[in-house]
Amino acid sequence: MARYIHQLPDWPNFHWDDTLLLPKLSQVRHEQGVLVGKMSNLGFELKQEALLETYTLDVLKSTEIEGEFLNPEQVRSSIARHLGMDIGALLPADRGVEGVVEMILDATQNAQLPLSEDRICDWHAGLFPTGRSGMYKINVAKYRKDETGPMQVVSGAWGREKVHFQAPEATKLEHEMRQFSAWFNQQQRLDPVIKAGIAHLWFVTIHPFDDGNGRIARAITDLQLARAEGNFSRFYSMSAEIRIQRKGYYDILEKTQKETLEVTPWLSWFLDCLHSALDSTQKVLDGILYKARFWEKQATTLLNPRQILLINKLLGPFEGKLTSSKWAKIAKCSPDTALRDIQDLVTKEILEKEDGGGRSTSYQLKQLVF
Repeated sequence: MARYIHQLPDWPNFHWDDTLLLPKLSQVRHEQGVLVGKMSNLGFELKQEALLETYTLDVLKSTEIEGEFLNPEQVRSSIARHLGMDIGALLPADRGVEGVVEMILDATQNAQLPLSEDRICDWHAGLFPTGRSGMYKINVAKYRKDETGPMQVVSGAWGREKVHFQAPEATKLEHEMRQFSAWFNQQQRLDPVIKAGIAHLWFVTIHPFDDGNGRIARAITDLQLARAEGNFSRFYSMSAEIRIQRKGYYDILEKTQKETLEVTPWLSWFLDCLHSALDSTQKVLDGILYKARFWEKQATTLLNPRQILLINKLLGPFEGKLTSSKWAKIAKCSPDTALRDIQDLVTKEILEKEDGGGRSTSYQLKQLVF
């Protein structure tokens, strides 16, 4: 008796209930159109800023889903470098960061290109430049061999493991991937958003590599969503929303892979997640517009390079509280210089002291009224 959907005799003939999905699909397609319209009305610089923020979020969150945490500044610098953006001093990025960035950019900005075996293997090579996943040596840019047993997704302590999923045998992978790639490149009759959801499920079910399958599946999803919109830039992050709903993501995948090829529940979850991702991008756009208006208002204010650097960090995602010691560390200056910089900004009503006590005084941007 088949335990997983890839063992069913009619695999991979997925089917679903269009009537149940149509309301959610219509809502998502409308939101995609609204977002594309909003972005087309932004000036070039704001559009580039939105692009940089979205790609940075996408790369960071796609790796966080797998429990890996990249340096945000390295990611941002790498993306800016690849896109030819001038954001000031760029941090050098390690090869692992570069590989994830290159995969995401290739998937979306070259979405019109076919999804070939070589392309997917190139992505995999970029994800694992050392040939290792953590301490373990893996097959890079090659399908897994299952030399130590079947590929399983397992949790639990040693001796009490729970198997959540077992992937197809290694001997079947070449056939499975040829079938998947042919469908992905040739199937044009299917709604492109539904196709993105099916492609994601299909690829993670095949699980062709020793590691990196989830990240590549999400890149394939981004590629197909870019095709769906006819817009080869990213202004929302599906990975960021999956990161928020990480437990639900793994739960629905496990449930779907242990049932039948009727995948309406999975597609319903996928559309809900996409709706949330589109909704969340408004917060990113609001932040970018606030930043632009802030600098317009401060156009005649005299500020030194350290102050400009720290204000821009505060206008973006800033971790923790801003203290004079943190200012000195980021701006690479003395504590006395940092304190003078801060006090000057307080006088100019750009910064204000945060409420609450503590050993160190902390500061925040004063909310401006436009």
